[in-house]
Amino acid sequence: MRHTTFETMQCPVARGLERVGEWWSILILRDAFLGSTRFEQFQKGLPITPTSLTRRLNALVEAGMLERHRYCQHPPRDEYLLTERGRDFRPVLWSLLAWGNRHFAPEGPSVVIVDAETGALADPVMMDRVTLRQLTEPEFSTAAGPAANEQTRQRHGVVIATPPKAHRTSAS
Repeated sequence: MRHTTFETMQCPVARGLERVGEWWSILILRDAFLGSTRFEQFQKGLPITPTSLTRRLNALVEAGMLERHRYCQHPPRDEYLLTERGRDFRPVLWSLLAWGNRHFAPEGPSVVIVDAETGALADPVMMDRVTLRQLTEPEFSTAAGPAANEQTRQRHGVVIATPPKAHRTSAS
């Protein structure tokens, strides 16, 4: 049951939450990254009712995070595959994992991120793609972008006229 929509808000955090802000959605995406593609696999891995799972899968398809592909005609059965937009959520998920381990795992981490080649533990950090510097305060902050409305400008201050070169599209 949806009470509020963030779809019209200019804030990218709010717009992102509009797509994945419900905890089941994030856990479904987690399981998709772990290889789940079919309804039964998601249901087996999550304590979720079939009705809720159906609603969340439909919402993730509608949000462009998953694509539905028919794998059986009789009876009709679909699988759910991560889209590029869905795959781009992995760093968010890994950041949440590291944050949860750091602050909410008094017994120690139950899931960690490792280097696939060496098995060495990894500790995710946010980096600026252009300078390769870690995104930390006070060296970095948010600012209103070129499409910011008045409310966003008041909240974030400085307006950046053009996005950094590495983030421009080929049409820029």
